[in-house]
Amino acid sequence: MHSRIKHATALAVAALMLAPAVSLAQNYPNKAVTMIVPYPPGGATDIIGRVLAQKLSERLGQQFVVDNRSGAGGNIGAQVVASAKPDGYTLLMGAMTSHSINATLQKDTAKFSLERDFTPISIVGTVPLVLVVNPSVPATTLKEFIALAKAKPGEMTYASSGNGSPQHLTAEQFKLATRTDMVHIPYKGSGPAMIDLMGGQVKSMIETVPAAVTYVKSGKLRAIMVTTKQRVESLPDVPTSAEAGMPGFEAVSIFGLAAPAGTPRPVIDKLNAELKTILAMPDVKAKLLEQGAYATHTTPEEAATRIHNEVAMWAKVIKDANVKVE
Repeated sequence: MHSRIKHATALAVAALMLAPAVSLAQNYPNKAVTMIVPYPPGGATDIIGRVLAQKLSERLGQQFVVDNRSGAGGNIGAQVVASAKPDGYTLLMGAMTSHSINATLQKDTAKFSLERDFTPISIVGTVPLVLVVNPSVPATTLKEFIALAKAKPGEMTYASSGNGSPQHLTAEQFKLATRTDMVHIPYKGSGPAMIDLMGGQVKSMIETVPAAVTYVKSGKLRAIMVTTKQRVESLPDVPTSAEAGMPGFEAVSIFGLAAPAGTPRPVIDKLNAELKTILAMPDVKAKLLEQGAYATHTTPEEAATRIHNEVAMWAKVIKDANVKVE
């Protein structure tokens, strides 16, 4: 009898503790929510964030306001969210691949931990990458490209949108996997890199599909492979890495929504459920696809695992390739 009373008391205490959290979720949001994008307006992260903010505002009856806090490769905006009150009213719309790379490359300057200081809500989009070459490069297949790079070590050049960018790190991962010696030419953004790649000043690049697709279709660049499990709709004739002869070589840029660590689970679940509905909407899928992003929804646990795996993968590439922040 005594143990029954103890058990009933414990249940009552648990119910009392749970009640405020459930009530919070039912009333959430009861004021405007700030969605911090840690990059300037106009980029993929910002546009994806604005699409989601508009839909969340419509569905939840409170304004989700995008606040661009750019600088330090995304660290400044992420820091604001990491140190915000964990109540669901300050969220991070992040480029999780870049944040995962920064977790190692900039760990001495970042004042937060990507894994410890955030609770992921969902991955919301993925952007495939493609290996492209200048048409003067005498290689139409991956096998030919690798053979060419191996025949002249240190002569094959590859561009990136910047030192430490996902494009740079994926190319370093490619070099490690293929045991090739290629020279990195970093640029300040994808635009200048693409111009020099088409002009022949640099020979190859691993770039996001949206940045490269127009030039591939016009014949100004040749696509060798996409770094995804499935072929990409906008480049249906380009083989996947596995089809091209590199099974297991996969890299995509992922985007996600996260809250400060300690945000009540019912709030996380409510946002996750709304995102599941929003990301299945045809107009949302179309708007994300305009940015080259495939609308993606995950559970919070799946998002946390994905981010953990990204951090571990890029940490290994950075260590094995001896990549330094310049």
